[in-house]
Amino acid sequence: MSQSINLPRVDDFLQELATIQQTGSKRIALLGSRHVPITHQNLIEIMSYALVLEGNRLITSGATGTNFAAIRGALRADPSLLTVILPQSLERQPRESRDQLEQVMHLVENPENDTLSLAEASTICNQEIISRCQQLICFAFHDSSILLNTCKEAEEQRKIVTLFYFD
Repeated sequence: MSQSINLPRVDDFLQELATIQQTGSKRIALLGSRHVPITHQNLIEIMSYALVLEGNRLITSGATGTNFAAIRGALRADPSLLTVILPQSLERQPRESRDQLEQVMHLVENPENDTLSLAEASTICNQEIISRCQQLICFAFHDSSILLNTCKEAEEQRKIVTLFYFD
């Protein structure tokens, strides 16, 4: 009895290898949980700061926690290299996020998703974010279903995915 094994195609492998070896700037998406300890937020901020200082374009969403820290770091490094895509309109964001988001030069709102639940709007938003990036860095818990599904979709699109777990 033979088994079917899904092997990656050679051209997919070569494309991924080229992306890893690319020395120039990349489009990197950084997403993660809203519920992040302050020490982890500081590390995420430092990482996003360093990524942007290296000339990478950073794409994230507007939530509190991980994304808030990523935005803070990118704004310190070079605001022109940051794009924030919101799952809904700016008015639907928490007050503490809105103050920071008003400083973002490249802000994409999705008011057409205001009638959806935040989970539905976030799923759509994350799909848009991964369509724009070459690499995804994600911070999640093992039960963060939306984020884990986003990572799976990014892998299916042959993006480089780095997933960090908080638990």
